[in-house]
Amino acid sequence: MSAAVSRVASLSGLLAFPVTPFTDTGDLDLPRFKDHLTAMLAAKPGAIFVACGTGELASLTAAEHEAVVRTAVEHVAGAAPVLAGVGGGTRTAVDLAGTAQAAGADGLLALPPYLQVGPPAGLVAHYREVAAATDLDVILYQRGTAIFSPGAVAELAEIGNIVALKDGYGDMELLQRIRTATGGRLALLNGMPTAEIFARAYAGLGARAYSSAVLAFLPEVAGAFFTAFENDDEATQDLLLREFYAPLAELRDTTPGYAVALVKAGLEIRGRSAGPVRPPLADVSPEHREQLARIIDRGLAAISATPVA
Repeated sequence: MSAAVSRVASLSGLLAFPVTPFTDTGDLDLPRFKDHLTAMLAAKPGAIFVACGTGELASLTAAEHEAVVRTAVEHVAGAAPVLAGVGGGTRTAVDLAGTAQAAGADGLLALPPYLQVGPPAGLVAHYREVAAATDLDVILYQRGTAIFSPGAVAELAEIGNIVALKDGYGDMELLQRIRTATGGRLALLNGMPTAEIFARAYAGLGARAYSSAVLAFLPEVAGAFFTAFENDDEATQDLLLREFYAPLAELRDTTPGYAVALVKAGLEIRGRSAGPVRPPLADVSPEHREQLARIIDRGLAAISATPVA
């Protein structure tokens, strides 16, 4: 196992989730993807997760998925681990795992299976097949159709290349039971939408690394919050939560799909457009775009008024 892959089992810091840029006609835009990766690398993320939820995995063809992963691996060039999202039905996820490994990915984020909700035994069988299809480290992602029982996670934790659980569900009692059942064998990552809002709660369970959608379009604020979090600077965290993160989450919750669409709108507002989202997602309405611009201004004003170590 390479040094890069081994880093997947002990991720730390801000975890970057780039968007997948498209042209105005909806085609894959790899030159803009490289520019987007360059901007995110400047924040020195703990890892870069491509073609995941924020990267619109469900809207990519298999060929586009392979192109996105290969482009990221070549462009990042070892500056951070590159993990690829895989998902869909079991056979689809297995195929994507194979092409991601061939494209040079350092690890995989296994997104929930498509649509169908199975019992714990079915989830275990699904992730067993995905893990068996690759030599790469695999991170489970709990949300949507993949809500695990503690026993199921304990069983999956025995598989050598399943190394972490990213949680986007937010049931703290369930997480504590999972942690107890696994004896801490899996790293726990905070993968909640607008994860900064939950950062202190997850830290209580030992999960200090978190995914930051904000890092994709407002790295100044994402970096300031993470520094305050690492330094236990409660005042700065509270300021940024009040002025930026809470209003952003409120806007996100107005419309299904805004967890992705707002990121692309934020990039456009800041002069780094990544193009439209693909259906069934929809671009941010003009009214909500104006609201997002005001929220961005509030976030930037908050960090300019607060010295951050």
